[in-house]
Amino acid sequence: MTEARIATETRKTSESTVEVTINLDGTGKADIDTSVPFFDHMLTAFAKHSLSDLTVRSTGDIHIDEHHTIEDTSIVLGEAIRKALGDKRGIGRYGDALVPLDEALAQCVVDVSGRPFLVHSGEPAGFELHRIGGHFTGSMVRHVFEAITFHAGLTVHMRVLEGRDPHHIAEAEFKAFARAFRAAKRLDPEVDGIPSTKGAL
Repeated sequence: MTEARIATETRKTSESTVEVTINLDGTGKADIDTSVPFFDHMLTAFAKHSLSDLTVRSTGDIHIDEHHTIEDTSIVLGEAIRKALGDKRGIGRYGDALVPLDEALAQCVVDVSGRPFLVHSGEPAGFELHRIGGHFTGSMVRHVFEAITFHAGLTVHMRVLEGRDPHHIAEAEFKAFARAFRAAKRLDPEVDGIPSTKGAL
C-alpha cells in the first residue's frame, strides 16, 4: 500500500504565522484563510485544479503590507509540497498545461526535479504594479512561484501567452501551475521506482 502523501509545515516569525497542510492525493478540497482575499482565491484554485486537499492558516502584518504574509505562506506551501512528495517514487515527474481564462492564456511546465528553477515570462508591462482586488500586487504572482519553486524543489517554466485583465492573467497562471503540477505529482503505475537515471530526485 502506498504511503500517504500528506504533510503539515509551519513557520512563525515577527512578520507572520503560517500553517499549511497538503494532501497530494486529495480531491481538491480547500480551506484557506491567509487574510489576503485574492490570494485565498488563487490558493483555492490551485487546490481544486491540482486535486490536492489544502488547508492554510496565515496571519501577518498586513497593516504594513501583504507582501510578508503572501511570501511566507508560499514558502511554507513549498516546504509542505516537498515533504509530501517524499522520495518521489512512482510519480510521473513531468507535467504541462495550457490554460485559458477568457482573453488570458498561460502555459506552465513542471519537473519535480529536486532542482529549484523558475523561468517566468510574458506578463504585460504594468501588470506588476496593478493592485488586483485592491490588495494583491501583480508583482507578487511571480514572487509566489519563486517561493514555491525554491522550497518545493521544482523546475517551473511559466509563460503568459495572452492577456489583458490582471485578474484573468494571474488566475490563468495559478490554474496552469495547478494542472501541470497535478500531472507531475501523479502516481504513474508504469513508473518503477524513482523516475531518474540518477536514482534520486
